[in-house]
Amino acid sequence: MNEHGKKLKQYMHDHGIKGEYLVFTDSCHTVQEAEQSTGAKPGEVIKNICLISDEMIIATVSGEDRVSTTKVGEALKKQRPRTATPEEILEKTGYPAGGVPSFGFNAVFIIDDKVMQKSMIYTSGGTPNSLIKIQPSEMQRASNAIVARIRK
Repeated sequence: MNEHGKKLKQYMHDHGIKGEYLVFTDSCHTVQEAEQSTGAKPGEVIKNICLISDEMIIATVSGEDRVSTTKVGEALKKQRPRTATPEEILEKTGYPAGGVPSFGFNAVFIIDDKVMQKSMIYTSGGTPNSLIKIQPSEMQRASNAIVARIRK
């Protein structure tokens, strides 16, 4: 486990976040790879899209969905955000693009309402080969996220 994974696992411990930190030998960088690694059903693997408005926004949707930046802006009552660059993502979250977790750093978090309908989900564990198995309600609590329809 690299420094990003250790940092996130420690954050979960320190904040009493109930979730299972999973490390795989194979990459689970993409939704498809994560589904193969876990045996998850479609929709159980989520993705965090990093956006910038006046601050970092983490928009979480099911793996098969796409984020509507217009809906994110409306839900947050901000101007429509843009996609963050890999450099901005690392600088503002402390994690590399493609490995940004659903909590554990300073940002505005917003979760699509469809994600909240699942009983269990898999989210990035901060590295290309780690995931966190967690209940959506616990993930929302951990990030103090807003729930709204933000998918296209």
